[in-house]
Order: sequence, then structure tokens, then C-alpha cells
Amino acid sequence: MANQKRKPEGKSMTVLIVDDHPLFREGLKQVLQNLAEDTEVLAESDAQAGLAVAKARDDLDLVLLDLSMPGMDGFTAVERFGREAPGVPVVIVSGHEEAAEVRRALSCGALGYIPKSTPPNTLIDALRLVLGGGIYVPPVLLHAVQDPDPEAVEAQAESGEKLAPENLTGRQIDVLGLLAQGLSNKLIARDLDLSEKTVKAHVTAVFRALGVVNRTQAALEARRLGLLK
Repeated sequence: MANQKRKPEGKSMTVLIVDDHPLFREGLKQVLQNLAEDTEVLAESDAQAGLAVAKARDDLDLVLLDLSMPGMDGFTAVERFGREAPGVPVVIVSGHEEAAEVRRALSCGALGYIPKSTPPNTLIDALRLVLGGGIYVPPVLLHAVQDPDPEAVEAQAESGEKLAPENLTGRQIDVLGLLAQGLSNKLIARDLDLSEKTVKAHVTAVFRALGVVNRTQAALEARRLGLLK
């Protein structure tokens, strides 16, 4: 998801909270008043309603999205926001702090992952980082985007010329797209009617081409390069 809308710190801003817990929404609204001099905070209790607001408002600067809500899971919602409100950064604010959740959320296009236990000042700093074009992951969960996958270890061990992203084949791009959605090699193989061995080879080639060490980094780099639709 491209982060295209950036406003200077201190200017007016419009933020959408999508969370089904009223008390958390109200508390977060108060915290967000410190994000800019004039911050308008919108709030919805489910992803479908949030998407409707995002499509109706062309002045939206940021979406804060819970992962666990009724009606639509947060990962699907991140992808939907990316397609239906492109250019608006989505940050996950969740009570879950598992590395797998972080990896999948970032792979789906989120530009930040903030635990709900995060202190207010840290949350504001994290949001300013995202609004400035960065990606935020709390230090305790950095291993979720830094630890190498087995395919990356194999890719680094292989000799030969480094592939360039623009030289990826159509099939490798297909694999990359499904990988970015969080699918395992087994599921990618089933969807593309390939063997798992062939998928693994494609994933290894993708890692080499993008110069990354795991699936989360591959998805983020692919989105940055515009390789994913």
C-alpha cells in the first residue's frame, strides 16, 4: 500500500479509527488530539463501515484498524483498504502481540503494528513515523520482520548473479502475490497447480531478486517497487 498522503506535523489531520470496543475508541480519540493541532477523528465499529467512510472521504490521512472485529477479519480489511482507499496508510492497533500476526499484517499492506498496551506518547511517535513515510514495528517484535526464512538462507547460499526485480517471471510474480497475502507454500502450490518444490524454488528466486530475508520483507519490498497489483 503506497503511503502518498503526508501532512507536515502540526497541521490539520483526519484519522479514522475502526474498532469494535467503544471504550478503546473513546480513549484513542483523546490520545489522537496530540497528533496535530487540528485533528478530526472519525470512528466506526466494523471494517465494512470503515471502508464506506474511507471511500466517501478524500481527506483521510490515516486509518487505525483493529485485527479482531465481527464481520470481516482485520487482514482482509487491510487488503480492502489498500484497494479501495489507496494512498491512505493503515496501521494495526491490536491486543495481539504475536510475531505471526505482525508478519501477516505487514504482508497484507499495513504500514505499522502497534500493540494496544503501547503508551500514548509512543503511539503518537509511531503514527508520526508512518505519516512521514516509515513503517513502525515495536522493538520487541522486530524479529517478526528481521528473522530469515529458510528460503532466504538457501537464496543467500546459492552462487550466481543476483536477479533483478524487473526480471522476475510472470509465475514468480504470481507466487509473490500469494506470498504477500500470507499463504504458505502448500496453499500457493494448490492455488497455482504447482508442486511445493517448484513453489519453493520460485520463493527462493523472489527473495534473491528483492534482496530480502523473509516473506514479510518480500511483501513490503514488492509493494514499494509496485510489483503487486
